[in-house]
Amino acid sequence: MEDWKKAITNDFRDALVVDEVKSNQPRQVYNAHYSDVNPTPSQNPRLISANSKLAQELKISPDYLRSEEFVTVFSGNSVLPNNIPYAMCYGGHQFGQWAGQLGDGRAINLFELNRGSVPYQIQLKGAGPTPYSRSADGRAVLRSSVREYLMSEAMHHLGVPTTRALSLMLTGDKVLRDMMYDGNAAYEKGAVVCRVAPTFIRFGNFQILAARKDFTNLQRLADYTILTFFPHLKHGSKDGYIEWFKEVTNQTLEMVLHWQRVGFVHGVMNTDNMSILGLTIDYGPYGWLDNYDPDWTPNTTDNQMKRYRFGHQPYIAQWNLAQLANAIYPLIEESEPLIEILNHYKQSYQSKYMEMMCEKLGLSIPSSPKKVKLIQSLDQLMISSNIDFTMCFRLLSTITNQNSPEECYVNIIPSFYQEKLIGAQLKSDWFDWFTSYQDLISSEKPNSTIRKKNMDQINPKYVLRNYMAQIAIDEAEKENYSILDELYQMLLHPYDEQPQHQQWFAKRPEWAKNKIGCSALSCSS
Repeated sequence: MEDWKKAITNDFRDALVVDEVKSNQPRQVYNAHYSDVNPTPSQNPRLISANSKLAQELKISPDYLRSEEFVTVFSGNSVLPNNIPYAMCYGGHQFGQWAGQLGDGRAINLFELNRGSVPYQIQLKGAGPTPYSRSADGRAVLRSSVREYLMSEAMHHLGVPTTRALSLMLTGDKVLRDMMYDGNAAYEKGAVVCRVAPTFIRFGNFQILAARKDFTNLQRLADYTILTFFPHLKHGSKDGYIEWFKEVTNQTLEMVLHWQRVGFVHGVMNTDNMSILGLTIDYGPYGWLDNYDPDWTPNTTDNQMKRYRFGHQPYIAQWNLAQLANAIYPLIEESEPLIEILNHYKQSYQSKYMEMMCEKLGLSIPSSPKKVKLIQSLDQLMISSNIDFTMCFRLLSTITNQNSPEECYVNIIPSFYQEKLIGAQLKSDWFDWFTSYQDLISSEKPNSTIRKKNMDQINPKYVLRNYMAQIAIDEAEKENYSILDELYQMLLHPYDEQPQHQQWFAKRPEWAKNKIGCSALSCSS
């Protein structure tokens, strides 16, 4: 037997309350944290890719990754002995409106692995229906599974708090999907992703219990969460719950700061998609900023309201935290401490954002009025210039205080989408900005080599743009996984130069601007 199997635990199941109804039918689940449910076997599961680095962390051997049992267990076609899979019950606000019970509609948790102080929860996405599937089939398609598999690992190596992905498998089944919700449903290849995180508990797990006034189970879930993931805090006391909320708030703030740093747009920041550990979770209609536009959202469902646009993400996170505060209020019965923590979030975000932008520009911290003005001016210049977010910041590291403003401008020309349309006044504004920038660089007298190194460690060269993921998907549909493998290897080292992957350090091509999957995506993506 593989040694890792000896580390399997069922702590979540053992500590919390199971749904007494055992039928796997869509229904409302009351007085429970989860429902027992087995994955639904698929026709012909086949491994596409396995994450050997994550497997090594889990102490799963390379031989096991190549075994038939790995394919059957991690596709959902068999269940290990003494293992009872389950789906979690949770609710949430979707696009600002309370949606009631949601739950793991296409996610099934297999078990936890005890690997030190914090467990790894192992979950299959796309392995069949659960009591929370509503009218859906609980399956996932290849395109969305490729996107999640690549993206979760890309984010991890960017240093962004995230869930992980252990494996990507075809199921051999066909899954009916209306990709753009326009009445043109079609059958697509089915797939399963094995997701890994310390826990998949969300804000919504607490919200559904509070909404139903199930305060006993609310406290039980809060105590389990604190004992397992915040063991340095006291559980079962008002002060402990307040300190816990403060830590959740701080972790959420750090996650969103990372999103803003690298130009990531989640696309669907509903409260049921917010991790209690501040992890990026549920990769659906996400996207990367190509041309810098704070009002951009990749989610076609959100095109009109733009609730989840890039520039609004920090404020949505605070709104979501306020909903969590409402949910745990019955444990505290005092609003002032929660309001104080939420107010501090806003103040802290502003200062931390400026510190982060200083780091992106290779400037020392703390910020100053001159630096704040420089950052605000750059924001407006980038909007006006239709400039690529990732390329612009990466190319700024090539500038030294020896360059003239004209030379600085030439250095960033590759990041302009339509440089020929830049008028004389806008170009002059860029020259003025570079003059101010170099004045600050000179006043701090940094070594240009060290400055470039520091900037290149915070400004990635390679990110998983939507058009890149779509190319990998198109090839995977033809059972050619070479692009998927190439992108996966490249994204393990996003801050390195990697000359062999230079072709991917490029703006979004014109053909991808309005192509489905390359820019806008639906919630089924």
